[in-house]
Amino acid sequence: MTPVARTAQIAGKRILLTGGAGFIASHLVGLLAGANELTLLDNLRRNALDHLGPLPPGVVFIHGDILKPDTLESAVRDQDIVVHLAAIAGTRSVGLDVIRTMEVNFVGTRMCLEASARAGVTRFVCLSTSEVYGIHASDASEDRATPIPPATEGRWAYAASKLAAEHLALAYDRAGLVPSVVIRPFNVYGPRQVGEGAIHDMVAAAVAGRPITVRGTGHQVRSWCFVEDFVDAVASALAVPDARGEIINVGNPRASATTMELAETVARLAGSGIAISREPALGPDVESRTPSIAKARRVLGFEPKVDLEEGVGRTIEWQRSLASGRPALA
Repeated sequence: MTPVARTAQIAGKRILLTGGAGFIASHLVGLLAGANELTLLDNLRRNALDHLGPLPPGVVFIHGDILKPDTLESAVRDQDIVVHLAAIAGTRSVGLDVIRTMEVNFVGTRMCLEASARAGVTRFVCLSTSEVYGIHASDASEDRATPIPPATEGRWAYAASKLAAEHLALAYDRAGLVPSVVIRPFNVYGPRQVGEGAIHDMVAAAVAGRPITVRGTGHQVRSWCFVEDFVDAVASALAVPDARGEIINVGNPRASATTMELAETVARLAGSGIAISREPALGPDVESRTPSIAKARRVLGFEPKVDLEEGVGRTIEWQRSLASGRPALA
């Protein structure tokens, strides 16, 4: 199969984004609006739309919750495509309410799939997580085992709920009910990130002149994917026929670093003598998590463009504009 052009074009579609006020959704709005009609469904637990400016023409926002059947049915009705982004994510948020994490991530996905089946949705893109690969995952491919650690530690509820959601999405696809695609993101970061994340937290500290905190050994390895690269891949997953029924890693293996290397990069690019502090780990952590993106290249024509230095630099500049009160519409 020949790789498709990067960021396959999609136009003239009605597209629902659940979690539509979130970080990733805000960038999808910038990419998809104008050529498509967008509906954003969100309960505003986190709100990145404030940093986007006025919503473009053809974009409608619905304040609501995916666990509310009437609201969900109304939002999904007459949609061609659903991009399911709504989730409880981040180790701190998951740890605060494991029950709601399971409800939103698993039950919420089931409700979205059911509503999509009734509405005749022609493509359902389900965002999962690279956490499903467990504690050690170097050059992880989509067909490798997903060894989630034990339920005695609450943080793994996130991975378990997302893996269960993957099974649901692909089951609905195989049953001919909802044509579905599963995307596994690897550490997406960049401007407008309003949730938890290492780069978000490090950059916010550096811009505020506080020490950057590194927890644990600092030897944990991650691959970091700039948000603009990531949403290019998601946009392609909406359009490419061969993506249907697939699980696809999306990340940037070239932008891999240990936690300490990442902190040093942020401190250096911030350029203001920022210190790095060390603290004990708060709980279990992932030792290594880097993707194989061979399938994303083959099916989506995906190739990440933004390296770690550029991406961190752009994130710092955005955070500075936000802190200074200047428009931060990156």
